[in-house]
Amino acid sequence: MSHLTELQHRAASHVMHTYPLAPAAFVRGQGTVLFDGEGASWLDFLSGLAVTSLGHAHPAVTAAVADQASKLVHTSNLFLTEPAVELAERLGRIVGWDDATVFFAQCGATANEAAIKLARKHGKRQHDDKVRVVALEGSFHGRTLATLEATGQPSKHAPFAPLAGFVDHVAHDDPDALRAAVGDDTCAVLLEVVQGEGGVRPIAAEVLRAARDACDRAGALLIVDEVQTGMGRTGPWFAFQDTDVVPDVITVAKALANGLPIGACIARGEAAKVFEPGDHATTFGGNPVVCAAANAVIETIESDGVLATARARGSRLREGLEALVRGAPHAAGTRGAGLLLGLTLDAPVAADVVAACRDRHLLVNAVAPDVVRLAPPLTVTRQEVDQALATLRDALSEVSASSDPEVTP
Repeated sequence: MSHLTELQHRAASHVMHTYPLAPAAFVRGQGTVLFDGEGASWLDFLSGLAVTSLGHAHPAVTAAVADQASKLVHTSNLFLTEPAVELAERLGRIVGWDDATVFFAQCGATANEAAIKLARKHGKRQHDDKVRVVALEGSFHGRTLATLEATGQPSKHAPFAPLAGFVDHVAHDDPDALRAAVGDDTCAVLLEVVQGEGGVRPIAAEVLRAARDACDRAGALLIVDEVQTGMGRTGPWFAFQDTDVVPDVITVAKALANGLPIGACIARGEAAKVFEPGDHATTFGGNPVVCAAANAVIETIESDGVLATARARGSRLREGLEALVRGAPHAAGTRGAGLLLGLTLDAPVAADVVAACRDRHLLVNAVAPDVVRLAPPLTVTRQEVDQALATLRDALSEVSASSDPEVTP
């Protein structure tokens, strides 16, 4: 029995079936490469869902975790630790807000949950009914009940309906509809600059500006969900920094600690002063080991010039995807930013393309029936980019041939 088969059998009996049967199992990683239980290597262009942005087993992160774990693992938020305070200071600096304050959570959903609560309290200071949130169709903000409701994907709502009913969704590409949806009872607009799970779909500048203008008019907070786009994934530290819109609150998680569970809600201005003792809390937020890892991530990105490297690799990957559009079957277009890119297809065959890539030990995923997402580590090499593109071309040819028996790959 293979390592994968054994784990699948054990998981089927003891792990809740919230995911489909896993098609692979890994035992270690190094950089952009994962290794399975049989020793085979896999090229990772998914990064654990845009998480391991410095690659697997990065030595700086490993050293920081080992050092901190040998000294202090947990105290709770009743007490201060140096790694958490240092990380809050670093986050304020890289986001560019001198007055930033930070709430530490465990993941993107809990960071967004904190942001929604902060916005509701800010709204209720104006009047008791100012508690509604406007979000975009196609968005993804998490799976807690509040963040699930904010997520603009009705299929994810259905198993848990009825929801609370405090979120109004508008089309992702209609600035006028967004302005009209923001009223006196709106406490926040919550959106992503690039919708990751929504199909690697950038939001137009006009929509972002409409959100900022509407919030200013209504006394609401603009919250930008940077859970997937933050920490250099799209080019700058945060995706909003490539726009002319400045939010009041951002959330970050996934890549912040390169695989260890962390989230952060970062606020400026009046939003930075909303929470008071007792308003919100978490047992594990600001854990010193995880914060030490996140500090190592930020230090490494700065010292190694990772943002510049990632921009160059992102350009190379996009150019390669555009070449596929010009010459490979099913490839129809590209979208996204930096190293968060989507290959759009001319038919709903994304799952087949992903499976064909997986057969060739390349990890990507389908975020829509006709969109394949690529999100490799920011440290990916030129050779690895070229290898992934060649594999993707072969996969597209195979899928095309299987749908047309007269075509040979």
